[in-house]
Amino acid sequence: MSNIISASLLGCDLANLEKECERAKNSGVDWLHFDVMDGVFVDNISFGLPVLKSLRNKTDMFIDVHLMITKPENYVQNFVKLGADLVDFHLEAAKDPKAVIELITQMGAKAAVAVKPGTDIEKVYPYLDKICMVLVMTVEPGFGGQVFIPETLEKIRKLRAEILRRSLEVKIQVDGGINDKTAPLVIEAGADVIVSGTYIFNADDMKKAADLIR
Repeated sequence: MSNIISASLLGCDLANLEKECERAKNSGVDWLHFDVMDGVFVDNISFGLPVLKSLRNKTDMFIDVHLMITKPENYVQNFVKLGADLVDFHLEAAKDPKAVIELITQMGAKAAVAVKPGTDIEKVYPYLDKICMVLVMTVEPGFGGQVFIPETLEKIRKLRAEILRRSLEVKIQVDGGINDKTAPLVIEAGADVIVSGTYIFNADDMKKAADLIR
């Protein structure tokens, strides 16, 4: 089974969002990665519910919403209602991760947890049987175009071993500094879903770029 490529919209031309999504779909990209930042959990602000609502009306692609926000429990239901197919929330931001997972799944979307580079991967283990995916950040969340952190590879390997040990159907997603050089490293370590923004959207040939990292 080939890896899933998710194009991070942080890297696209936001003034032409609909066309950029069409370009991604026509280039063989599988998912759209929609980063939500609140300026509190991370030192940046991106887009939120109104943009997701507009986007959902313009594309039938799978939308993976990555919440880099405090108190995700206050927002997950609205994000699902307005078009998220999958919601990743940060373990570091949730007081009761199990309750957030239940909110997402009750709304009919897929639930995933995300962790920063410095968070011990074992903290996700209690939730593995309740989620479909773990997002391992391979840069500090908040800004696109950062350099990949090599130390995160060991976290991916450790997580993959735990998923296999427990015979679970849980995907591993990676996000941050992914290009044709780093993608083979994370895939070898056990990643299934590869998020790339700057590399894909800035490529002269997006299809070739997506194929290279796949």
